[in-house]
Amino acid sequence: MEIEKQRGISVATSVMSFHYKGKLINLLDTPGHKDFAEDTYRTLTAVDSVILVIDCVKGVEEQTQKLMEVCRMRNTPVIIFINKLDRDGQNPFDLLEEVEKKLNIKTQPLTWPINMGRDFKGVYNIHNKSLLQFIANQKASDDDLISLPDLSSEVIVELIGKRDADSLREDMELILGVYDSFDKNEYLNGELAPVFFGSAVNNFGIKDMLDTFIEIAPSPKARMTDKREVNPVEEKFTGFVFKIHANIDPRHRDRVAFLRICSGKFSRNTFYHHVRLDKNVRFSNPYTFLASEKNIVEDAFPGDVVGLFDTGNFKIGDTLTEGEELNYVGIPSFSPEIFKELVNMDPMKTKQLEKGIRQLTDEGVAQLFTQHGGSRKIIGCVGELQFEVIQYRLLHEYGAACSFKTLPFYKACWIKSSPQIIDNFIRYKQANIVQDKEENYVYLAESEWYLNTERTNNKDIEFYITMIINIC
Repeated sequence: MEIEKQRGISVATSVMSFHYKGKLINLLDTPGHKDFAEDTYRTLTAVDSVILVIDCVKGVEEQTQKLMEVCRMRNTPVIIFINKLDRDGQNPFDLLEEVEKKLNIKTQPLTWPINMGRDFKGVYNIHNKSLLQFIANQKASDDDLISLPDLSSEVIVELIGKRDADSLREDMELILGVYDSFDKNEYLNGELAPVFFGSAVNNFGIKDMLDTFIEIAPSPKARMTDKREVNPVEEKFTGFVFKIHANIDPRHRDRVAFLRICSGKFSRNTFYHHVRLDKNVRFSNPYTFLASEKNIVEDAFPGDVVGLFDTGNFKIGDTLTEGEELNYVGIPSFSPEIFKELVNMDPMKTKQLEKGIRQLTDEGVAQLFTQHGGSRKIIGCVGELQFEVIQYRLLHEYGAACSFKTLPFYKACWIKSSPQIIDNFIRYKQANIVQDKEENYVYLAESEWYLNTERTNNKDIEFYITMIINIC
């Protein structure tokens, strides 16, 4: 998106597919900025493994810790890539200790850096016993790889100098003494994270990681529905929508639903059952993506992600099948942390604003609440930057100018109980009751104290700060 080019950050998950050494890799590139965490959390429900990129200067950030907690919920296998070695960063051993402590996972380095910053000379592959030399301002290639089966050889002194050769030998002696041989099963169970070092902007250290990734990363796994567990080798097609993106191409005002295929074979121009709407739908132009390019696909298989042109039929969490009535479960919706009222700055563009805010909140970039019994619209986000993105996109994609008025709310809590008890609660708490897009009742608490008070005074009501999307 244009705003991503301007700011130099990702504000939405990008979906890409590419071939590497005979394997098809479906890559879901999520935003790293903490203000766009909810999109990332939701995307994690559609993946089978994770590559966690850590800045060697900043170390483990708060956002990384939250993402790891989501990975641990499903025991998702994690590979760690420590990035920006061409800058002066923390000591590699200190970084490993920080990762293990803050992310609560065992680590095992499979490559090792030789210095950092201006003194960065390369990365040693512990498994393959080879050295990739770093040359500043030059992209790495396979030709730069040098086999070094014996670190005691004087060849390494000629390559990186005696001081750095001695330092690497000492590091390897310590690493080999501390770590056992790499256990693939521990990795697949989410208990052990292999660690790689490099500089992504220079394409340096990426090949070592990708070569290992295609060897150890899991194939598509079985997934749970509200009826049963679905195995990827089943003949019948099933899949679920985990992301919706409007206006990928602003010239065409297109809306694309991203479908993760879980079992069977998805074919172009074939009718499939939309479980929530209870109707059959077909798609003449399903797409796969690579950067700004998109290609029509004839068939797709478990693990693949395809983009479906959507005229408004899909919501996040929707399931498609070959006829079976089931719904994939486990897509979370978290309570926002910042609440603002949407203010229309141009009454002549009310319809455009209504359409725009509905489509943007359908994407999951923010949550839309409507005041119970009124028309006031409240937007809930994780971070301030999301409001800037919404404002920018509403103006440039829909021609609707808006502003935001900050509201004094602390948490959004979905409430559940009998209809009579809910009605009574709504009557007494009218000013704090809103409805989400699915018309579920939500209580907006003004502080932690108010929330705890309501929980104490209303034992028959359940308050949830996380809603699991399971559209029936």
